[in-house]
Amino acid sequence: MYDIIIIGGGPAGLSAGIYSSRLGAKTLLLERLTPGGQITLSSEIENYPGVCEVKSGIELMECWPKQAQKFGCEIISEEAKKLKFENNEWIVFTNSKEYKAKALIIATGSTPKKAGFIGEEEYVGKGVSYCAVCDGFFYKDKIVAVIGGGDTALEEALYLSKIAKKVYLIHRRDKFKAAPITQKKVFNTPNIEIIFNATVKKVFGNPFLEGIILNVNGEEKELKVDGVFVFVGMKVNNELVKDLVELNEFGEIKVSLKMETSKKGIFAAGDVRENSVKQVVAAAGDGAVAAINAIKYIEGE
Repeated sequence: MYDIIIIGGGPAGLSAGIYSSRLGAKTLLLERLTPGGQITLSSEIENYPGVCEVKSGIELMECWPKQAQKFGCEIISEEAKKLKFENNEWIVFTNSKEYKAKALIIATGSTPKKAGFIGEEEYVGKGVSYCAVCDGFFYKDKIVAVIGGGDTALEEALYLSKIAKKVYLIHRRDKFKAAPITQKKVFNTPNIEIIFNATVKKVFGNPFLEGIILNVNGEEKELKVDGVFVFVGMKVNNELVKDLVELNEFGEIKVSLKMETSKKGIFAAGDVRENSVKQVVAAAGDGAVAAINAIKYIEGE
């Protein structure tokens, strides 16, 4: 029997593990993959407070599991498949076992939707990115392409236009879905070139991305670019709790300032919760808040 079970081993989950175990709670963290989360896909991180040298996402996250374990957090590589509340305790089922706890912290994050072009996964960290704030600076005075037509895609194109020499904004339809004011800003930005009715067929380069092949109105077109930013939506990893807690219109978990969900004993942190800014430092803060308040909940019970 654990005090707290954390599901998800990214920055939010690991931060929760550090805080809950350090505060004396018997803590288990379940992560289906290697602890570290989405940020391990970033090639360089230079804006995490207190870390002055540039590190890869893997390097930044390397010591987080060790730190959590140092305080007593148990980390197991298993995927949580089902949750059940019984006898005033939560049961987490994996493929082979079941674990019990007084409180849960959901830190399962979200996953960028793939655009589906050839070479997309191969060039992640080598020219393909899903986060302009994370990786945009590394394309200073270079040429990049942004894929998408919603608010996020256009906002990120505007952000990149202040860094890159040129931004190609590629959308599969003949008009954007973004807010009119955002569209107006894009249309009035000189170094953004819009390509409608186009999809990316493939990317190429050796070893880093050097260009893309587009399908524009049925014809192939090659563009020389240094990076491709994909913004075709996010998939919130809410499968475990979608029938247990209240979600917003995007499938994100609604939380209070204490990271409490609508279900007693369940807390949420990081990219899986509503209004997350999708930054490592913010996710880590969420994890700490969730852990502290989960312990207060247990003590109150």
